[in-house]
Amino acid sequence: MKRLSNGSVSAITIAIVILLDQALKVWVKTHFFYGEEYLITDWFRIRFIENNGMAFGMELGSKLLLTWFRIIAVGLFIYYLVKIRNRTDFPRGYVICIALITAGAAGNAIDGIFYGLVFNAPPIPLVAEFLPEAGGYGSIFYGRVVDMFYFPLCEWDWPAWMPLWGGEHFIFFQPIFNIADAALSVSVVILILFYSSVLGRTADNHADNANDNEISQA
Repeated sequence: MKRLSNGSVSAITIAIVILLDQALKVWVKTHFFYGEEYLITDWFRIRFIENNGMAFGMELGSKLLLTWFRIIAVGLFIYYLVKIRNRTDFPRGYVICIALITAGAAGNAIDGIFYGLVFNAPPIPLVAEFLPEAGGYGSIFYGRVVDMFYFPLCEWDWPAWMPLWGGEHFIFFQPIFNIADAALSVSVVILILFYSSVLGRTADNHADNANDNEISQA
């Protein structure tokens, strides 16, 4: 059986992640009212929220700037994947990680670009409609990112005598995220742990090849 090229693996990975991410987001948005929660276990819940910012609900700077940043990042990563699609000196795991980062950025970029146009934002407890007759809740590039995975693994109250956090209720893990966030974050961690030397080693290979060419031409 013929081994898939890096280009084919990248395209399949990106397509699967984006399809799963968008399918789940659309389902949650059209079946849950904002803030609604479905308890799967005590430590795993589906809770529908939206945010204007980055992964895990963080917000940074202008919404429009962030959306364009995602679009540009996706374009750059796709360009990079095209450049290495026929290279055999890149580990397959490294290529998949880059594809997951691309898919994660693209998944949330789709929300930011289109969701304001194709969904409305009805009052609680109504759920959103897809392509409502009255139009969406916002304009292009100003859609909100849909999040749903919530893992409150454990919680406790800090002792009253403790500095800074004394008496406060603590929940671990509080961020609510989506498939795109997970794909991006997990792949970045894997890159750091297992593939941090790949780019340096590849650059060395190019240098060796260049030297070999110069010697052969002399």
